[in-house]
Amino acid sequence: MALAQGCDSAAPPATPRLLVELPDDCPTPDGMAIDAEGNLVVACPNYGSYPADAKVPAKPAVFIKIDKANKVHTWFECPVMTETGRACPMGIAFGPDGDLYVCDNQNWPTGNGDQGEINQGRILRLRVKDGAVEKMTVVASGISHPNGVRVHNGHLYVTVSMLPKIKHDDGKLASAVYRFRLDDENVEVTNTRDDKNLLVLLKTLNPDCQYGADGLVFDSKGNLYVGNFGDGALHKITFDADGNVTGATVFAKTDFNTPMDDPRFKEMMVKARMRTTDGICADDRDNIYVADFSNNAIAKVDPAGKITVLAQNGDTDGADGLLDQPGEPIVRAGQLVVTCFDMVTGPDKVNTRHDRPYTMCVIPLAD
Repeated sequence: MALAQGCDSAAPPATPRLLVELPDDCPTPDGMAIDAEGNLVVACPNYGSYPADAKVPAKPAVFIKIDKANKVHTWFECPVMTETGRACPMGIAFGPDGDLYVCDNQNWPTGNGDQGEINQGRILRLRVKDGAVEKMTVVASGISHPNGVRVHNGHLYVTVSMLPKIKHDDGKLASAVYRFRLDDENVEVTNTRDDKNLLVLLKTLNPDCQYGADGLVFDSKGNLYVGNFGDGALHKITFDADGNVTGATVFAKTDFNTPMDDPRFKEMMVKARMRTTDGICADDRDNIYVADFSNNAIAKVDPAGKITVLAQNGDTDGADGLLDQPGEPIVRAGQLVVTCFDMVTGPDKVNTRHDRPYTMCVIPLAD
């Protein structure tokens, strides 16, 4: 695969500051989108409210709005899936008509497959009129692990982070980008190579983190960039005038290659640039901003593929406004707003626990 990648250490990391402290009904903020009025809409799947071994949350999943004055209010509860009794909104995106498209990742609370293969994820379309949700339709269902979504030229592009039914010869994890029409309804996904909506298949090579396609974003030229979480990589997908894929290459990749069983792992992991790729976004100059979820950092990838660390800090509860396990960034009024997921722990994570306060932070962007 072609690789256009480098590392730039020219500027010191920025210091995030607190944007808002979120209410108790949003303990786990994740995906974001900006509506036509300039409100920031945040999906709150609220995984942090699940009691031990429970499959439904103590707090229902909601969407909140943050207005231009940074006032927070709850917009509405996400419709639950009847069969599971829960809703799991993660990636979100507005369509051109103002409807909100939602990745309902039903697999996430079950341990990402640890409790058996769960194929109940959905893509939802929430019909919005005059700022209120009137009804919900299902674009697609039966999905293994829907995570991120973008709207582009009449289509939805959706990342599916785990596809256990698809086997690579070397046993490494398969994940993918799927494409649907905006007006699709009730598409049944099989999570196999036979799916007509499967656009691009990815492989995650890192044996220590088998988690695949996650954040995604289009640049100004119509190229699609997809984060491969476990590999700390951005894949660039190009298209012809008819929307057919013409290329899928690694555009930028982390400089980290220390295995987890190396005694130096903890020391080396925090020195890496873009060790993981969760949510991503782009500015009007085609710089891409990446939530380095595991490293408690935000990376910047310029149009040439050079990686810099925009912001990074150690473990924190977020009260100081610092990064507390960044889930997704978004550009808003010349600043980078970041949700702090603050949920996942483990030997490869800087984050050590889920705790109050529930926060979002902001990082200034250079002119």
